[in-house]
Amino acid sequence: MAGGLFIASTLAFTVAATILSMTFNWPDILREPANVVLPEFAAGGASLVWTWFAVAWTYAVLAVPILLLPAALARRGDAALRVATYLGAASVLLALIGFLRWVFVVPALADSYLSGGDSTRTAVAAAWTAQHQYGGALLGEHLGQLLAIGWSVTVSIVILRARVLPAWAGWLGLVASAFYLTNQGDILATAVSGFPVWDLGGLVGSYLWALWLIAIGVLLLRRQPDRAY
Repeated sequence: MAGGLFIASTLAFTVAATILSMTFNWPDILREPANVVLPEFAAGGASLVWTWFAVAWTYAVLAVPILLLPAALARRGDAALRVATYLGAASVLLALIGFLRWVFVVPALADSYLSGGDSTRTAVAAAWTAQHQYGGALLGEHLGQLLAIGWSVTVSIVILRARVLPAWAGWLGLVASAFYLTNQGDILATAVSGFPVWDLGGLVGSYLWALWLIAIGVLLLRRQPDRAY
């Protein structure tokens, strides 16, 4: 079950995120101001809202195999893995908050921005920035990604030390986590002017991380419980 859900949730999220990228220029649009984002969001209509809904809940499914992983690896007694598992599940929850604000918060802001006068638009732009930095940059991206990276690094080290899966899976997880961590520069730059940013970091890191999740899923489906690698 854990292996199948790692594969299914990652592939489903990738499909939903690809559609979102094609229709809403995500994730690049996240760094645009309110006068760009909100009209673009409103133009997307109900289909864009449902796309965000799909992105949110396909990613949320990832919490299930994360919670099942210690049992799937026969490492329920591993204290470090147990703590990392809870952190990994928490990272999914934080990401879910970041995604679902596009379903429950942003539509009302977009409507008010388009229908209001100059003073209303100024107020809505300020509200947009506040919720975007808090729910998106802080919770969903900064904390959510850091906890996810902490989880994947711990799992990778367990793989290498306990040999519960092939060693290459552990090394791939560490490499993917390192690349994914570079995306924090882009996030911190929204709060700290001039913070160094590697534009490809988030793209390369997220794809490698997704590839690693799928690889873990495949290895779990093929795993022989008593075999050491």
